[in-house]
Amino acid sequence: MAELKRANTPLLEIAYYEHGTPSGWPVVLAHGFPYDVHAYDAVIPHLVSAGARIIVPYTRGYGPTRFLSADTMRTGQQAALASDIISLLDALDIPEAILAGFDWGGLASCAAAALWPDRIAGLVSYAGYDIADVAAQQEPSPASLECVMWYQHLFQSERGRKCLAQDRRALCRLLWEQWSPSWQFTDETFARTAEAFDNPDFVDVVIHCYRFVHGKEAGDPALDSLERKLATRPKIVMPCITLDGTQDPLKPGGSASHAEMFEERHERRVFDVGHAFPAEAPAAFAQAIIDVNAWLVEPDAMME
Repeated sequence: MAELKRANTPLLEIAYYEHGTPSGWPVVLAHGFPYDVHAYDAVIPHLVSAGARIIVPYTRGYGPTRFLSADTMRTGQQAALASDIISLLDALDIPEAILAGFDWGGLASCAAAALWPDRIAGLVSYAGYDIADVAAQQEPSPASLECVMWYQHLFQSERGRKCLAQDRRALCRLLWEQWSPSWQFTDETFARTAEAFDNPDFVDVVIHCYRFVHGKEAGDPALDSLERKLATRPKIVMPCITLDGTQDPLKPGGSASHAEMFEERHERRVFDVGHAFPAEAPAAFAQAIIDVNAWLVEPDAMME
């Protein structure tokens, strides 16, 4: 395992792992809920072989990442997650990088690409254009999807907060099992990730994330302007590959209807996996990143 590193941003001390050569082409791998950096363990060797410099941070509220001030709002809203990625690039003096992510990491990567297009060279996003439409979230989804999102509804109540606080491992393992029905992960694999849920801000950040997107709690006022821009549904203007998993109950139909949200070169790839795409299909996830980089190096590369 690589040495754990830390970088200070205006709000956080972000813990991260770095792999590959320092002179390689930079890529940030962003994880989601309820996962951590280990979701990318089997992706990293492919990227190292391709000459990448890989940055894998623990997002706010996970693992060793910490807020610098007790006064900072423990928000999990999308503008905060996106801002954290850009702040990390600033701290590491990386002017431009490819972003790749799933779940919260896909949302954060898409939002960062939309808000700071000059900083993002290319994008790999599980489940397509993953910026949350907060206004649309006020309307119900089909009943079958509302059932799958039971945890989001649970988190709207204080009973749900207590459930997450008191039984976080059992709850999160249940989500892994429900979202990735054919992923045969081991007890050791889950336990390694579950350590990240012991972060003192985990519950606050997770609960705020889902209450914000459901319109039950306000966001950080400092991020209002960014949220207003995201609410306009800005398009992605850099090369992008979107990935879909046909077994994922959270994303029925995948990103088949998202093509109009990508103005530059875009390709959709579909695999028979669940929600934890990089852990379930690491070679495919890595290849998407490698291919986006190839497009950037040689724009006509891999044209069909």
